[in-house]
Amino acid sequence: MSSATDPWGRVDEEGTVYVRTADGERVVGSWQAGAPEEALAYYKRKYDSLVTEIGLLEQRVRTTDLQPAQAEQSIGRLREAVTDAKAVGDLDALARRLDGLTERVGRRREEVKARREQHRHEAREIKERIVAEAERIAAEETHWKNGGERLRQLVEEWKAADRIDRPTETALWKRLSSARNAFTKRRKAYFATLDEQREDARREKERLVADAEAMTGSSDWGETAAAYRELMRRWKLAGRAGRDTEEELWARFKGAQDTFFQARSAAFAERDAEFRGNAEEKEKILAEAERLLPVRDVRQARQALRAIQERWEAAGMVPRDQRDRLEGRLRKIEETIRGAEENEWRRTNPEARARAEATVAQLRSSIDQLQARLDKARGAGRDRDAKDAEEALTARRAWLEEAERTLAEFS
Repeated sequence: MSSATDPWGRVDEEGTVYVRTADGERVVGSWQAGAPEEALAYYKRKYDSLVTEIGLLEQRVRTTDLQPAQAEQSIGRLREAVTDAKAVGDLDALARRLDGLTERVGRRREEVKARREQHRHEAREIKERIVAEAERIAAEETHWKNGGERLRQLVEEWKAADRIDRPTETALWKRLSSARNAFTKRRKAYFATLDEQREDARREKERLVADAEAMTGSSDWGETAAAYRELMRRWKLAGRAGRDTEEELWARFKGAQDTFFQARSAAFAERDAEFRGNAEEKEKILAEAERLLPVRDVRQARQALRAIQERWEAAGMVPRDQRDRLEGRLRKIEETIRGAEENEWRRTNPEARARAEATVAQLRSSIDQLQARLDKARGAGRDRDAKDAEEALTARRAWLEEAERTLAEFS
């Protein structure tokens, strides 16, 4: 058999196939069935298969999220295949490519490790936040429905979060479980206390209902109405009984009140019917009283008003819906006549008249003196003194006009 050569291998005359590497030649096979060139071509195809496999692995590492452990396993398998390859080609180049892949996968491993640590850190923060909120709810929340629902949501958030290291995970889960148990115990204690309060409220309101029902037939309208107001005040302070009991007791309590106040309204309506005649009489009295205004003779108006007031009292009570209006009209007449009396007294008061006369006289004397000062200052050419005297004189004249008007009121 003839021999054949290639940059990366050869076939000797015995048909032995060699591959050249950095460490020298090594036998990769024997070829006896054909030409040496066919042997080299055959073993080159085996080399090309290795190239394809390595290329595919490089692509997967470069373009997918292939896990480092899986990639390293594939690299190890291919490295063994290259080392023991029965192929002709640049096997050293393939080994270098596998070395490059190993470095790339190593970096990928560090990146994955860093991301995993970051995820664990974030997961820990999430779970610590979940536990902190659960503990706050357990200690502070009094809206029991919302609190219970939020705790259920926190458990779901916990399950959705990534796992962290086992000791920390276990410790935080124990705190979360303790918070849920504490909230449940506090809620049960609250409702147990609430049941006691509702029972106390039921007993108190049953007493109030009994008192209210006992007064429904009373005709002491004022005192009984005040008693019902007191019962209502105590009802509001008693708190709430259970829902069904509360509604039943309230229906009885309100029914008792309605019975009494309806009877009172009926009695007042009957009485008001009797009082309508009195109101008509008082309308006539008011018409007569209003003719006293405006007041011309104070003494005569006062005497007439006394007679009107006596007839007013004698006329009796009027319906409640007319009382304020009628009383207001009479009060306005009384106030007008009283004001006229006060004005008359001030006008005829001798002491006040004497004070007004003295004030007028004093101001006139002061004006005469200031006028003399003004004339003297002008004659002497003392402009500043003349100006001061003139200003004072103007003020005194204004005061005098006001004082003379006051004095005129006594005329």
